[in-house]
Amino acid sequence: MTQDELKALVGHAALKYVVPGEIVGVGTGSTVNKFIDALASMKDQIKGAVSSSEASTVRLKALGIPVLDSNEVESLSVYIDGADEIDHQGHMVKGGGAALTREKIVAAQSKQFVCIADESKLVQALGAFPLPVEVIPMATARVMRQFAAMGGSAVVRMQDGQPLVTDNGQYIVDVKGLKITDPVAFESEVSQWPGVVTVGVFAHQKAQVCLLGTSEGVKTLNF
Repeated sequence: MTQDELKALVGHAALKYVVPGEIVGVGTGSTVNKFIDALASMKDQIKGAVSSSEASTVRLKALGIPVLDSNEVESLSVYIDGADEIDHQGHMVKGGGAALTREKIVAAQSKQFVCIADESKLVQALGAFPLPVEVIPMATARVMRQFAAMGGSAVVRMQDGQPLVTDNGQYIVDVKGLKITDPVAFESEVSQWPGVVTVGVFAHQKAQVCLLGTSEGVKTLNF
């Protein structure tokens, strides 16, 4: 199966975690787009969605799925999102789609995080995928120097020759060369650096379930 077919497979498999009559948390990215397309088949059974990005909001609304402001919703039964990497404990690296801050917010108000990914995303240790970190622009150079002191190599993510600006009006730095052996401690430390809005390690908001697309079908991992 192609990677695109694997994404469609896990996107559809995630429907069984959606609770009828409730509001679903929806992530961002190419795999989530497959889930959103599948969610349209049961849109009349849910109250709506809380979205983690403008891009997902546009896609949800285009399919007739109501999108609610996260401030209007006390809690969500489930949050369904992809990952750039996921380890065997459910810790993830996220932010390839530049939506990590809103993703972490929606994950924090959800009772269960279901990660949907193809098997290439499952790793022994986080760090091979460049780590996205959302930063306030004036802190960019200093944050990059702090990662250099850790042995990482950071660059500002660019778009059309300019720094990419997130939905929150901030920049993204992508960090290579890190091996994150203690994701909880790493997330806690970097989150305290002045100017860091969100680090793309999801250890405190880790996945409880991962639906992994494989050539043999969907493999369910529980953490």
